[in-house]
Amino acid sequence: MSGDRPARWTRRHLDLLAESGATTAPAFDPAAAPRILPGHDVWDLWPVQEEDGSTSVSGGHELWMALSAPALGHPEGRHDRARIRLLGRNGDTWHDLGNAFADGASPGSREWSGSAVRRPDGTVSVYYTAAGRRGEARPTYRQSVVEARPALLADGDRITLRQDAGHREILRSDGRTYLPADEADGAPGRIRAFRDPGWFRDPADGRDRLLIAASTAWDDTFTGAIALAEPGAGGWRLLPPLLVAEGVNHELERPHVVVHDSRYYLFFSTQRHSFHPPGSAPTGLYGFVAPTLTGPYEPLNGSGLVIQNPAAAPDQAYAWLVLPGLDVVGFANYRSPQGADLRHADAGQARANFGGTIAPALRLVLEGTATSVVPARDPRGAR
Repeated sequence: MSGDRPARWTRRHLDLLAESGATTAPAFDPAAAPRILPGHDVWDLWPVQEEDGSTSVSGGHELWMALSAPALGHPEGRHDRARIRLLGRNGDTWHDLGNAFADGASPGSREWSGSAVRRPDGTVSVYYTAAGRRGEARPTYRQSVVEARPALLADGDRITLRQDAGHREILRSDGRTYLPADEADGAPGRIRAFRDPGWFRDPADGRDRLLIAASTAWDDTFTGAIALAEPGAGGWRLLPPLLVAEGVNHELERPHVVVHDSRYYLFFSTQRHSFHPPGSAPTGLYGFVAPTLTGPYEPLNGSGLVIQNPAAAPDQAYAWLVLPGLDVVGFANYRSPQGADLRHADAGQARANFGGTIAPALRLVLEGTATSVVPARDPRGAR
């Protein structure tokens, strides 16, 4: 692929998909996973990174962020109350450092996933999704990419981000290559994407990039894409997509790149109900590999599948993120009896079977276009 010819993820690739121990995560019970933030659901974990990609440390704590919301009612309602939480990790212990931003600071009505990088001047660039509009009466699905750059304040164990930093919209879908992110046909769960900005510094040129879960402006509904953006004199600008799901999937979430053995590994997560037809491939972490950031990309393991949940527990974890050292973090999602889709179950049943905390960590082994997954040290502190 060149910069203007995206890689295609097609039915031909998915036809090669087969359940294998090399790509299947060990089973666990999401509803029994220890909560790191009692009284709150936590999901979509990401580290605050240094500019070399390593996890930032302050006051003896690794710095992390995650989405959080009070653990009330149906778990799917958490998306309408989501806030970014700052977390500290010290050895085997997690510390709640509070909401990352002041109430009402975001231009959206809630804060969705992103990434963060600590700058040499002591600030932290937090790239995140502003969902909806500030002050709206009911949640809408407008999505744009925002940067906040607060100073990091550390006084012993007290670590915070300055609350007076501005929040600046830096990217929104252009309506030409990428569709505006709004509710499609009034159907919850079918929204177009323009979210989940993933920061990446390309070692080839030392420049920052952002990867964004997007939807192309082509005719097919199931053309989820991974957009690329780069900074320029007038601010960030959108480039052609790195990858397009050609008629097979509408949501390529949390895109990110890891460089390993001089190869560029492009990862994203998607759920079984996001495929066309629904359930035609498993919820999982998927990936492609290329010699440069802009390609040419080929699917890992032939199909693109890198990690799937066990067939008997199809929704046990989600939103995986591969760290530069190849550890993989995700969150404990649903314990799904007989594969039931609990997104549409009654609130009591869904809540009783929901994790809402960090999932057991995994570790990837990468060998060219082949991958395998093994258990890793658990970021919750469990061994």
